[in-house]
Amino acid sequence: MLNYKRYKRNPVIDHPDRKWPDKQIEKAPTWVSVDLRDGNQALVDPMVVSEKIEMFNKLVELGFKEIEIGFPAASQIEYDFLRELVDKDMIPDDVTVQVLTQCRENLINRTFESIEGMKKAIVHIYNSTSTLQRDVVFNMSKEEIKQLAVNGTLMVKERAEKFPGKIILEYSPESFTGTEPEYALEVCNAVTEAWGATPDNKVIINLPATVEMTTPNVYADIIEWEDQHLERRDSVILSIHPHNDRGTGVAATELAMLAGAERVEGTLFGNGERTGNVDVLNIAYNMFSQGIDPELNIENINDIIDMYERCTKMKIDPRHPYAGKLVFTAFSGSHQDAISKGVKAMMERHPDTWEVPYLPIDPADIGREYEPIVRINSQSGKGGVAFIMDSYFGFKLPKGMHKEFANVIQKISEEKGEVAPAEVMDVFRAEYLNRKEPVHFRKLQVVDLSDEIDTEFDTQVTVFYTDHGVAKEFSATGNGPIDAVKRGLASELGINIKIIDYEEHALTGGSNAQAAAYIHMLSVDDNNITYGAGVSSNITRASVRAVFSAVNRLFGDKLEAEYSRKNQ
Repeated sequence: MLNYKRYKRNPVIDHPDRKWPDKQIEKAPTWVSVDLRDGNQALVDPMVVSEKIEMFNKLVELGFKEIEIGFPAASQIEYDFLRELVDKDMIPDDVTVQVLTQCRENLINRTFESIEGMKKAIVHIYNSTSTLQRDVVFNMSKEEIKQLAVNGTLMVKERAEKFPGKIILEYSPESFTGTEPEYALEVCNAVTEAWGATPDNKVIINLPATVEMTTPNVYADIIEWEDQHLERRDSVILSIHPHNDRGTGVAATELAMLAGAERVEGTLFGNGERTGNVDVLNIAYNMFSQGIDPELNIENINDIIDMYERCTKMKIDPRHPYAGKLVFTAFSGSHQDAISKGVKAMMERHPDTWEVPYLPIDPADIGREYEPIVRINSQSGKGGVAFIMDSYFGFKLPKGMHKEFANVIQKISEEKGEVAPAEVMDVFRAEYLNRKEPVHFRKLQVVDLSDEIDTEFDTQVTVFYTDHGVAKEFSATGNGPIDAVKRGLASELGINIKIIDYEEHALTGGSNAQAAAYIHMLSVDDNNITYGAGVSSNITRASVRAVFSAVNRLFGDKLEAEYSRKNQ
């Protein structure tokens, strides 16, 4: 059994006057991409310079205004990458590059060499403050750890004063979630004091969930507590950098934003160490789904996926929020039915806002319009099959026909799994449109008898058809072409049939428009019922084809048996 007693609960803070639960997210934070640093260092095969440049350009295109590009003092490839961006003037004026370094003099010196020639930069320093790392990694006291942060701040400040461009300081008490909140506050206040932070010269205080250690509400409590107690608060930009060890990185980020976080560091699709960094796109799309401008250019998620998978050599999980291939897909019959009805209601009502069951956003709004919303497998129902026939091929099947055709498709899906839309259409053709045996309609002549005197019926038809390949014809009268054809077939074939219902609609527009017709037919002798379907540019011809289709479906086996008996 699991030895759960090896683990202890992480402490929570006493914060009874919390305000964040009553708040709502109103606007986007400052988004910071750390794909090129935190995300890159987590890759099995880290990006080369050309891949980093491609990703940097895409991040700029997406609208990120702050991009952490690496740890140039610790890696030659990251140093070279930064220098290429600078030397080739590839950093737009409205984008600020961020570089990471530990609070060590030689690394800080190398960092300032790497940013030489830049107009502005964020220099991000950090040191671990957690109780565990103070003990087992550094073997240093609280005062010694705080002094490391202060010394690093003063070293950056000294070099910033000589730097021809603008330097913004960012400080992270690394492993913040494992640090006593009062002590983290003490260190952060010492950093802002040493920097001389003012409203015109703000410091970014970044409070990372380097390891996600507890529930999102506790992280929010701590963020709010720090927000309320930071000295020089008007001179601080409060930032967060959540990871996803417990699988709640997005929730923790959203609650931390309610608690006062103004800036969010994360990665595309959550790539990062262990279970990853927080997925900034997930949060951005969440905001979008609530009618809030995410302030990122994320209209085409497929383009983002293509770049991401190419540069990182990683694949997006099919269930990944918004991005996965299956997230806008319904296999369940009840879901498919609700989606179908919701889409139909949207088309009829033209509302100002999107409201479709099971689809929190319109997939088309993020570039997913060409991917199937409804897919067919053994769990699908009549609504899903009808949705496929309508949305892909324009066949608006009568409601009573939904179950009949869905039963045919379900048998196939139970044998082979998912049935693609093209396969659904192939089965429809075989079951209905091409059901031409044993009787096959060839052509029709119609005479209007409405001006004739003492005529019971107003329409006469002459039908040319084949029966088991033998050419035949008959003439019959009735109340319209369909009724006349029905009466003639009943007489010719010796069957007792009744047409229960008839529907038709246009399939395509223009001068070459096709029409679809559906016949609901009853075999009076045994009460069996079925549908027939026909297509033609002439609606009368489409209707007659539907009648023949229904007859073949209802009586095909019987007619074949009689033919065999007569020809033995």
